[in-house]
Amino acid sequence: MLRFGTAGLRGPLRDGPDGMNPTTVSRATAGLADWLRDRCLGGGAVVVGRDARHGSAEFAIATAEIFAAAGFPVTLLPRPLPTPIVAYAVRELGAVAGVQITASHNPATDNGYKVYLDGGAQLIAPADTEIERCIEAVGEPIARTPVTPADDGLVRRYLERVARLPELIGGPGERADVRIVLTPLHGVGGDTAVAALAAAGFQHVHVVGEQFAPDADFPTVAFPNPEEPGATDLLLGTATRIGADIAIALDPDADRCAIGIPDGDGGWRMLRGDETGVILGDCVLRTAPPSALVATTIVSSRLLSKLAAARGARYAETLTGFKWLARAGDGLVYAYEEAIGHCVDPATVRDKDGISAAVLAADLVARLKAAGRTLADELDDYAVEFGLHATDQVALRLPDPAAAANVVDRLRAAPPGEIAGEPVKYTDLLQVRGRMRTDALIFEGAAARIVVRPSGTEPKLKCYLEVVEPVAGRAALAAARTAAELRLTELRAFCGGL
Repeated sequence: MLRFGTAGLRGPLRDGPDGMNPTTVSRATAGLADWLRDRCLGGGAVVVGRDARHGSAEFAIATAEIFAAAGFPVTLLPRPLPTPIVAYAVRELGAVAGVQITASHNPATDNGYKVYLDGGAQLIAPADTEIERCIEAVGEPIARTPVTPADDGLVRRYLERVARLPELIGGPGERADVRIVLTPLHGVGGDTAVAALAAAGFQHVHVVGEQFAPDADFPTVAFPNPEEPGATDLLLGTATRIGADIAIALDPDADRCAIGIPDGDGGWRMLRGDETGVILGDCVLRTAPPSALVATTIVSSRLLSKLAAARGARYAETLTGFKWLARAGDGLVYAYEEAIGHCVDPATVRDKDGISAAVLAADLVARLKAAGRTLADELDDYAVEFGLHATDQVALRLPDPAAAANVVDRLRAAPPGEIAGEPVKYTDLLQVRGRMRTDALIFEGAAARIVVRPSGTEPKLKCYLEVVEPVAGRAALAAARTAAELRLTELRAFCGGL
């Protein structure tokens, strides 16, 4: 059977217990309902949402009706909507659980079942294995009671909160003349993002028409993930053509946000998740209370830790995934992961949220534009203040998840003492105790770092690279970038040979 991985179930659409199908979804829902009742949460509110993938409508209706028959008041969202709205609704309504039918940025052949618990955070161990045992014990038949979809009230309240973020975090700004180009990559974030940007005062939002309407086949991209090569070509082409100030790409369920900026040579480039992460983190910290907490993961850049110290904030590091970042600690005001996930308003959405991140990024561009500056200028400032932090990721697509785990096991058995000519210190996170224990290896030298781990959602081996180059001043930036790129090339070569 499919196992609970990153926040729930995810897998190919096919018959049988190892696929996403009506039987798998029905049994998962009945098991989750039993688990909630076992914890005296029976009768608590439940939120159910969905994206626009193949099977999502059928799966969402089954989920809502099974919860209703089990005695839970159910809020079934009215149409395909972004995943962050479910996270928001669970928190807003004080619900005991929420389910979003989505496979996020997976291929069109997949779907999934994402679970939020009370407080609106993703489920974590041991709840996942406990729910699996409840699913295995589900008998037949599974009762269902019809559910009437909710109105747009929750969506409106979510949009009102997101539209206020620039005033709460960024302060007053002139947004009317900022030109934005947006793609939801055939997902469900387009209408919500446009509405949020308009409500925040942005009047010039252009969309990539070929990718705007939800389409479960994702016809213009090989993989519906803004990080994949070629996925944002139409976005950046449109940005160049209209003379945009910022380009925004959402993943299909709109919980992740990628930002594109002019490259200074007449073209455009997409920012890495670490670049957007430190930019938005600094934006939030400028109005955060003293000793506020920011967080990122073990595979992200170390730059946020340096920024937090300089801004008088606390810093925390977790394993990959927002199920951990959302629980980083009290006083959390911002969290991000390098895979373009950003939580800019954890008091409202305790998960990554591409819509709110897009609004805050656009607002920052507006305020910088009014001052004659750009996001590139901000990045240059960080490089001069903290050193140039250059990051990259090497993802090796393998036949199955076991093949990726085998590579990590081989490295664990014979870890290299040096990489690209530099001695490295080796840390095996399977050897640590507590929440930081995971199947990952860290190789760290004086100025370079590699984290290697198998993907939790795809048959991939992931290698996260970072190089830090000192920068004497703005005049030294070009030389530092050249040196960092040469070093990254050596690290990529090492990873490619694994």
